Amino acid sequence: MPGKTRLFLFICLFISGVVFFPLTSFAVKEPDTSAEAVVLMNAGNGQVLYQKNMSRHMFPASTTKILTAIVALEKGKLSDKVTVEREACLVDGSRIGLQEGERLTLEDLLYALMMASANDAADSIAVHLSGSTESFADLMNKKARSIGALNSNFTNSHGLTDPEHYTTAYDLALITRYAMQNPVFRKIVGTSIKKISRPDADRSIGPPQEDLWNHNRFLSRYKGAIGVKTGYTVESGQCLVAAAEKNGRELITVLLNDQGSVLYEDAGLILDYGFDNFVSDLVVGKMEKVTSISVSRGVGKVDVYTGGSFYYDLPKDQKKQIKRSIKLYNGIKAPLAAGQEVGQLVLTSGGREVGRVKLLVMQPVQSLSKKGGIILIAGLLFSVVAREAYCAAKRRKLRRRRRYRN
Repeated sequence: MPGKTRLFLFICLFISGVVFFPLTSFAVKEPDTSAEAVVLMNAGNGQVLYQKNMSRHMFPASTTKILTAIVALEKGKLSDKVTVEREACLVDGSRIGLQEGERLTLEDLLYALMMASANDAADSIAVHLSGSTESFADLMNKKARSIGALNSNFTNSHGLTDPEHYTTAYDLALITRYAMQNPVFRKIVGTSIKKISRPDADRSIGPPQEDLWNHNRFLSRYKGAIGVKTGYTVESGQCLVAAAEKNGRELITVLLNDQGSVLYEDAGLILDYGFDNFVSDLVVGKMEKVTSISVSRGVGKVDVYTGGSFYYDLPKDQKKQIKRSIKLYNGIKAPLAAGQEVGQLVLTSGGREVGRVKLLVMQPVQSLSKKGGIILIAGLLFSVVAREAYCAAKRRKLRRRRRYRN
């Protein structure tokens, strides 16, 4: 009997607790990782969903090769034949044992670069495209700045430690976001196994490495993983840039100077945080009419439309007010071609800019010729004079009617 009494009291207390102290929503706990610098970014709009020391200068190790690869893809051709120079064979760190004078395609070298993290492939690419590793580093820095990675400096193509070779978690996410828009890069970093061809290798000293396995084990450890690159030196610690896609959303996370034993676990934890706790809200749709403008030297007005869509990630069950403002370019005048950009739609939240969308005219605007301008002005003057004459005649007629009535 005492046991049943205690059970009855427990049930009563539980029910009263539910009734009088209903469950409330708690703030979502941010991920806790051992990495020194971290960022989580939406690949679609560049929005940062989580960060820790994302602007701190860090050694990137072999995640450097993300930038090396995209520069190579934009400057070279996959079918290029690359001759391996002696300096590439002497580089330290991870290699696939390239031999001096050996010729490989740029495509095969890119697979070796990103899958096997081959430093000899990195230097071979750099020398082939720019003549020297120093000149290639200049190209890397120019590309990084054009992407918006303004707090980075690169001195080599492979990422071996140099005091002047550094980046930030945020810059590396920007570079990766840009690189993942290239379909060839995207394919390479998502490949697990690849066989390359080394027909010129001297096989008398042993079989050359032609079978490649991706060093990035995150590809097989996280559902939805699509890339991208690992890195390690003693000075940099364990580094990982990871990208994943779920339900049409693509997220990128960067972890710098993490502990090797929990590197992939930390990456999964951060990506889960982004996928599970945020939803993408459509702020602006593509081809949405936003205004009409008069065009200098043109006839009439023309409608202005958004050139793309914009999504903003919000915590679940939260609505954020996004304000719009139209910024038209100075000096807009006819002629304008269909699809020409005339300004930007600036999106802000709480006074902070969160994104921009191009504004386009979808109809061509013809330039008003001198003869056409004279005719138009004459026509306008004629219409004004005719209207005034009509109004004057109407007033005279009205006065005659009044006199007749009187």
